[in-house]
Amino acid sequence: AIAVFVGQKFDPRGGDDGTPLRRTPWGEIAWQLAGKEGFRLMEQMDKEGVSPGGDTIGKLFKLVNGPVLILVDELLNFVSRHRKDGLSGQLYNFIQNLTEEARAADRVVVVASIPASELEMTAEDQADYTRFKKMLDRLGKAVIMAEESETSEIIRRRLFEWDPRAISQDGRVILNQDAVATCKEYADWVVQHRQQIPNWFADHAKEAFEATYPFHPMVLSVFERKWQELPRFQQTRGVLRLLALWVSHAYQQGFKGAQKDPLISLGSAPLEDSQFRSAVFEQLGESRLEGAMTTDITGKKESHAVRLDQEAEETLKKAQIHKKAATVIFFESNGGQTKCAATIPEIRLGVAEPDFDLGNVETALEALTDACYYLSVERNHYKFGLKENLNKRFADRRASVKAEDAEKLVLEEIQKVFPATDCVERVFFPDKSGQVSDRPALTFVVMGPDQAFQDNPGSLRKIDAMTKEYGTSSRTYKSALIWVVPESAQTMQDEARKLMAWTDIEAEGLNLDDEQERQLKENIKKANRDLRESVWRSYNKVLLLGQDNAIKTMDLGLVTSSAADTVCKYILNQLRQTDDIVKDVSPRTLVKNWPPAFVEWSTKSVRDAFFASPQFPRLLNPETIRDAISRGVADGQLAYVGKSAKGGYSPFYFKKALSSVDIEISDDMFIIKAEEAEKHIKPPALTRIVISPAEVQIQPGKKQTFTAKGLDQHGRDFEAGKIEWNATGGTITKDGVFHAGTD
Repeated sequence: AIAVFVGQKFDPRGGDDGTPLRRTPWGEIAWQLAGKEGFRLMEQMDKEGVSPGGDTIGKLFKLVNGPVLILVDELLNFVSRHRKDGLSGQLYNFIQNLTEEARAADRVVVVASIPASELEMTAEDQADYTRFKKMLDRLGKAVIMAEESETSEIIRRRLFEWDPRAISQDGRVILNQDAVATCKEYADWVVQHRQQIPNWFADHAKEAFEATYPFHPMVLSVFERKWQELPRFQQTRGVLRLLALWVSHAYQQGFKGAQKDPLISLGSAPLEDSQFRSAVFEQLGESRLEGAMTTDITGKKESHAVRLDQEAEETLKKAQIHKKAATVIFFESNGGQTKCAATIPEIRLGVAEPDFDLGNVETALEALTDACYYLSVERNHYKFGLKENLNKRFADRRASVKAEDAEKLVLEEIQKVFPATDCVERVFFPDKSGQVSDRPALTFVVMGPDQAFQDNPGSLRKIDAMTKEYGTSSRTYKSALIWVVPESAQTMQDEARKLMAWTDIEAEGLNLDDEQERQLKENIKKANRDLRESVWRSYNKVLLLGQDNAIKTMDLGLVTSSAADTVCKYILNQLRQTDDIVKDVSPRTLVKNWPPAFVEWSTKSVRDAFFASPQFPRLLNPETIRDAISRGVADGQLAYVGKSAKGGYSPFYFKKALSSVDIEISDDMFIIKAEEAEKHIKPPALTRIVISPAEVQIQPGKKQTFTAKGLDQHGRDFEAGKIEWNATGGTITKDGVFHAGTD
């Protein structure tokens, strides 16, 4: 015989349906257990509202003459409603007498449910609750209706329809082959990555997935590990309410053609659904989290996690990695009274699935940390809360940074990134060609952000003109110029705004906690680093004069500060690899590129050629010309000479050691080739006689004086000795006076 009394539902019943009128719980229970005969025992007490004693209750049990089960629920609701009419006190007496008689009888069980939550009780409710609980604790024994290990089975049996043939004898679901395969695949992944997920989960992973299918174990475990500590959370009942909404949403989305996941995972919780969010906040007892959730996670198009997914590359966008990670953090960091944060291993387990690259989790967390306003991070523990973090203040400050201030900071940072470098001159941000010196020295011309390639299509024409012009005249040393131009200025300006925003926050002198102070220092440090890196990445275009006398462009690609000590050194290394810049030059190079019109080549012209003509590689250090000449003289490829006032060469160095410091770079000192030098080391000899005038026309009978002069092999005057003259067509004296005849 079974009787059920539910306090929130019971009102006087019967009397007009052929059944007797039952006004009290004891009248109703007697009627349910033994019908008219049972009610007759209680009829007078039911009418008067007086609780029956143990003898009457004992007679009722004997009348039934069999096993009795009485279920009593929501006692406090009935007590609260009848406190003024005295019936609540009589109910206490009835329950006490009922349980006393049940304890003494065979085959009689009374099950009474006392609510665990005390959140909404008045002082009177609390007093009655205490009285009933003490009485029942004394007379009965507490029973947990569902062990934790059974919770998952209860949940999936309550939420889903299962084929009765798929239920085992102990009441557990028997999964089909597809479900078992899915669980095995997830379990294998867990074992493979056991060092990167919570250590409490790795053991018996396959059994854990099979026990909670189609839910991921993390979905149910977060409620057991953390949410059960919430005063409002009634464990299985609370879980069922949330999961029912969750499953409904997943089913509808799947029906509409949305992507279907192998399991219902923690990261897929439909927080974008307002009804689901409300249910979550109801359990948490904290509706103020609505603002934090819709700002940072989901619920709006501009929610930070949603936006980050939209901006991510296709793989991460499809996986919704930012939204899932943020959702896992929310569930793991809200609800626990002691463990109120999400660890990276917990986030990995809540987000990842087979064939998922775990490195993407850290990438997503980094982006969320930088973007979210209500996400706090402390020693790799993540938490969503009500308190705004520094990102919100940062966003406000960044929006107020003036463009001209950001541009000024960018220009300062560029000059830091291009420091003074040996053998290289620098010119920053020229607008006119006259601002770039015309000297035989390697010069880096760093164009300003306003001349960025993407932002200013005319910058190439401007560079071409400034290369060939120097003020109002032509530029001599065109090849000395190395132009460095940014591809775009936007990134540098954005990073400058960030740095200025963080430094402004620091200057405000806010009352920050230790974690915020640490975060602020780290953000300033990171912003400084990011600004510097943005300059490295932006200045990736190098322009210089090619051998065809036209500007050629070298794309450096993606460059970071780890590539070299400075941008200048990195560019020099790249140009040396292409032989556009050389550290030194060989004597053979000088001989090979000798100007055809020169017998003697001045040392100054030699040096200038390396900075004026694109046919020559650019010299990193002009002084290496001295070394080349020195080596050329020593090994007999060149001679180093000066011109004497009397003609000839003085000094004259050839095939002898000559220190480079003794070589003068000037218009008065020259180099000559080896074959020319050889001529000047043989003894002088008469090799030619020059007669002047060499040709003349005269009339018959007229006279013409001729002179003769001797020259040596170098074209210098040489004593010719005695000159003898003879002629035809007339007579000539021994002094060279010719008298024309008549023929």
